[in-house]
Parts: sequence; structure tokens; C-alpha cells
Amino acid sequence: MTLLKRVGSVFVLVLAFVGPLQARGLPDFTDLVEQTSSAVVNISTTQKVKSGGMQLPEGIEIPNLPKDSPFNDLFKHFFGQPGGGGAAPPPYHEAKSLGSGFIISKDGYILTNNHVVKDADEVIVRLADRRELKAEIVGTDERSDIALLKIKADDLPVVRIGKSEQLKVGEWVLAIGSPFGFDHSATAGIVSAKGRALPRENYVPFIQTDVAINPGNSGGPLFNMDGEVVGVNSQIYSRTGGYMGLSFSIPIDVAMDVADQLKEHGKVSRGWLGVLIQDVTRELAESFGMSKPQGALIAKVMPDSPAEKAHLQVGDVVLSFNGKEIERSSSLPPIVGSTPVNKRVPVKVIRNKRTQTLWVTLAELPDKDKEIAKAAESKVTSDNRLGVKVADLTAEQRKELGLENGVLVDAIDAGAAADAGVRQGDIILRINGVSIKDVRQFESMIKKLPAGKSVPILVQRRGGPIFLALRVPKDD
Repeated sequence: MTLLKRVGSVFVLVLAFVGPLQARGLPDFTDLVEQTSSAVVNISTTQKVKSGGMQLPEGIEIPNLPKDSPFNDLFKHFFGQPGGGGAAPPPYHEAKSLGSGFIISKDGYILTNNHVVKDADEVIVRLADRRELKAEIVGTDERSDIALLKIKADDLPVVRIGKSEQLKVGEWVLAIGSPFGFDHSATAGIVSAKGRALPRENYVPFIQTDVAINPGNSGGPLFNMDGEVVGVNSQIYSRTGGYMGLSFSIPIDVAMDVADQLKEHGKVSRGWLGVLIQDVTRELAESFGMSKPQGALIAKVMPDSPAEKAHLQVGDVVLSFNGKEIERSSSLPPIVGSTPVNKRVPVKVIRNKRTQTLWVTLAELPDKDKEIAKAAESKVTSDNRLGVKVADLTAEQRKELGLENGVLVDAIDAGAAADAGVRQGDIILRINGVSIKDVRQFESMIKKLPAGKSVPILVQRRGGPIFLALRVPKDD
């Protein structure tokens, strides 16, 4: 209602409201919880863990000592029992842990986290109707932290699977699980971000939320407001071990792809490109002739990899992969990993300030990709005529040290390098006038050094270069 009110000789416009202001209400989750909680399960595991007490060597028994002997406390502290002989304490004890999961098929297939059931000797699933059933581990995938279980039961309640790609930042979501063993606890919040990359987690574009997640919630479902599962609650960021407002869930699209492969093949196959990458900074973007920082900068191309065969080069900036734009370097690994093996796809890159498209045929990610990445970034060679073990510098190390070439001295034994004064932690920049780019070149170079001759070796130590005289050992 609008009124004109006279104040002195001035008329003032007054707005009068009939009834209270209508505030936008918060969502009601009661129906959602009622419809979905029956398909959420509690998972308890048991595993044998080595006992903490020390064990006496085989054939040696704890001596018989008087009850008042001061050595009784000593034996009890270190070996789990006082002196006096008898059997040693058991070498193993049972450890139990709790987690959550959810039923994805009426015949008993259940999704949870790999870390919930890892190394478990027995897995027990407790249903909403309080039945407890032993579960079989169909398969696990450490890289995505997904595990597929199977229980013997029929006509079970199941969740509805949504599409995590359709999630929007700011959207309400609900988690149901067993934090600290409290079954079917419901917590709510909003989607804080999408496509989050976490340290050591290259293949999952995590959903970040502010939903309260605590130990025991792992493996439980994350629901949207339509009652569809959009994520699998996996981990939190915390400095205390408890919830601090940062929770991360595996997108259900990723989880279901993994579950289907585990069910059909017992393992998960992922596409492999074979590059080490880093983010493009503002300064790097300017040097590459880019209008803004974007893409993934290739810092290393793995030998005999699909990237090398497709002629990708160090210094290329990947702008798109298989038609999908790469905004940050963290976007590339999950896109590559989800691309079918042996598929030929276009890769758009910037090289020498010009854009071009290359075609690459992906291989399967090796089972030991962690060892391959470690080998590419660290220890690669050891036994050589100089008695030195070297490693490639990581992209971060090169950036920090301002170096383009060089190899890191990882370990050193008695030999020519030690005699020359080379130390662990030195960076070898040049040998006999030749710049050392990486470990492979280093190995090749030292084989060609003239036996019995002295050659100059340039190393960087504590930020400054220093030449040393290296006498090459004579061939046996």
C-alpha cells in the first residue's frame, strides 16, 4: 500500500506493507531422506594387523623371573608380557573400521570407497532393516577410490542414479552415511565447486561441498534435491581430522563407469597420453602469445608414449583434448583417463605462438603408472662408471631453481664422481662441455667419456654454479 503523508509543508511517500515480508524458505529434506535412506548401508570391516609389541627371535624364550623382579616391567613393555616364560603374545590382532555405501541394484551390488574395504579380511553390510550380510569384494580401483561389493539378497531398495555433470555450484545437496558409526545420519549443504583436483588424485574431478562429512561417511551417497545420487562421499580437507567445511565427493558419472568396468572385467582401463604437465601462469601465457592463462603446459614427454608418437613436444600448451577445453592443467588427466583406449582424438596445442591440431591414439594406462611417473620425475639410473645415481628435475624444481637443463644427484657411492667432489643434492648441468638435459642423455653421455682422462663437470650447488675436474675411470 502506498500513502502520502504531510510533514510540515512537505509530502512524504510512505510504503506500507500488509503482512510480513515473505522470505525465501530453506529446502525441506524430510521427503528426500524418507525416500532414499533405505538404500544406504553401513559397512564394517575386519582385518588382521600386526601387533605392536616386539617379538623375540625364533628359538629364544622369555626367561623365568621372580614375580618381584624389576625386569618384569621391561619384558611387559617391549614384548607384551612379563618374564616367567610361556607363549609369546599373538603376532596379529583384529582391527575394525566403519564406512558407508549404497545399493545400486536389486540383486545386491553396492558402491563404496576403496579405502573403506582396502586390505579387509571380512566385510559386513548392515541394511536399513538391520539385516547383516557378508559381502564379496567384486573389485576395487585405487585411482578413483571406488569399490564394488556384492551381497546375496533379492528385491533390495536401490538409489536412483543422477548426472553429476548437471550439478551447479550453489545447488543444495544431501549426504547420508554413518559418521562415527551413527547409522543413517543426514547432513546437508551446497555444492561449493566442481572439477576440483586434489594432491595425488589425478583421475577424479572432485565435487566440493560444505556438507558435514566425518569418518564413517566415506562411501556414502551425495543426493541432489531430486533424490538422485550425484556423488560418492570420499574425503575431507582437515587440519584436525574432523569436518572443517571442505568435503569432496567422487562424481557419480566417474563412479558408475568404474563400477561397470569392475563388474564386467574385474579391473579398470584408462586412456594414457604420457606427459607431465603444469599450469600456465600469467607470465608464461604472455611468453606463449596467449591472451590469458589457460591449458596444460607439457613439461615432459614420456619415452615411447602416445604423446611422443603423436609428436607432442615439451613447451606445447594443450588447449583442448578430444573437443573438450582445458582450462587448467588439472582438467587434462581425468579427461584423458575417461577416453577409451586406442581411440584417435584431436589435441589442440599452442606451439611457437601458433595454434595447431595434432592427432593422438591413446594407449592403456599402465598398472604401475605411479612407478612410471616416479621414474620420470625422480630416480632413473644408478649403476654407472661414475658411481652416481641421478634423477630428472621435476617441473616444480626447474621453476624454483630457474633451470631448463640438468639432473639431480640423488645418491653417490665411492667412485670418480665422489673423488671429483660431486655431492648428493648437486645438479649436474654440463659434462665435458655438453649441456645435460635429462637422465637419458646423462647415461648416454657418460658412456662416451674418454677413459683415463680428466673432463670438466659443471654443477649447481646452493644456487651457484661450480666447475669440478672429473677423472674418468679406465675401462676394465
